[in-house]
Amino acid sequence: MKKLSVKPKNWLLSSHVACGGIWFGTSLCMIAITLANRNTSNGDELYAINSILKLLDDFVIIPSAALSLLTGGLLSWLTIWGFVKFYWVIVKWVATVTLIVVGTIWLGPWVNTMTSISDVERLQALQNPLYVIDQKTLLVGAIVQSICLLAIICISVLKPWGRRSTKSQGQGEAVASNL
Repeated sequence: MKKLSVKPKNWLLSSHVACGGIWFGTSLCMIAITLANRNTSNGDELYAINSILKLLDDFVIIPSAALSLLTGGLLSWLTIWGFVKFYWVIVKWVATVTLIVVGTIWLGPWVNTMTSISDVERLQALQNPLYVIDQKTLLVGAIVQSICLLAIICISVLKPWGRRSTKSQGQGEAVASNL
């Protein structure tokens, strides 16, 4: 397949970086909001804060994570990087898919549960064991997610691991050295 020329590749790369940056920045915002949520003394405020977390998750985190995965896939497919040619690309793929799966299975449902409980119980939600556990685990999960996203960003910039050696490359080099 024909690879992208420089200008389209740069546009796609810029989109990929923007999506990853939005995902990372929103993750940091969710940490700050979750920390502020612990000192709430008003039930309506508690529900409003949880509603904001849910909106950020549903309308910023999920789309930016999905677009990051999509643009990363297109970059792998349409550039020399490929899907498995470089170790740093493989690590980014595994980490990104893992974060999306973890967010889908745990983080999103915790936000949804906290919002539902605070909608019904308002300030009494802070006495609900399920709410308290979800609040603590969401904070830990958001911190872990942010650290992982920062690591992915660093890997993208530094590209710390080189090209994978494959049998065909090794054989090609052996043939070339015999000539």
